[in-house]
Amino acid sequence: MNKTIASIGALIVTISVLLFAICMLISFHFGSYFICMLLPIGYIMMTAGFCNESDEKYRVAANVSMIFAAIYAVLIFLVYFAQTTSVRLDSLDDQAMRILDYSRGGLFFNYDLLGYGMMALSTFFIGLTIDAKKKTDKWLKYLMLVHGVFFFSCFIMPMTGIFGTMANGETNIGGIIALEFWCIYFTPIGILSLIHFRKSNG
Repeated sequence: MNKTIASIGALIVTISVLLFAICMLISFHFGSYFICMLLPIGYIMMTAGFCNESDEKYRVAANVSMIFAAIYAVLIFLVYFAQTTSVRLDSLDDQAMRILDYSRGGLFFNYDLLGYGMMALSTFFIGLTIDAKKKTDKWLKYLMLVHGVFFFSCFIMPMTGIFGTMANGETNIGGIIALEFWCIYFTPIGILSLIHFRKSNG
């Protein structure tokens, strides 16, 4: 059961990231917002699988990773549930839209970045727990550890005001390219995690 749940989680992560990349390319905003709520579900299932099989000496790192994964999920659900409900369906005034609408680059956009910063920390700590004996696991461990670097940009960049132009509703090509790059980077993590759990004995 442990192996099955973790494998399903890794599969959800892989499919969600690929679908998110496609939705971004075709500007299907509702689709990308909805998929972003599926990704945390799969990620928590996948992370729980790594935590479950971690050796005792890595248990603190595994627990820290799980906590950061939960924080990531809460922030992401708050952001994207708002986008698919209140922002899409309600007649909000301009001030409320500037705060809630992800595409305006306001508070909820910053919460989204903070959420993915928490995810980056989670992957870093879970990477520490992987006992990489196989080549695929070595790549997985490396990708997860390096992904932790994304925390700094996700945490610090919103404080610089660099995303201020999004408040005017302008199309942010640079942002789309950055998200597509992230999808290209994170997809192998989902695939390698799926391979890892399929081959594990747990």
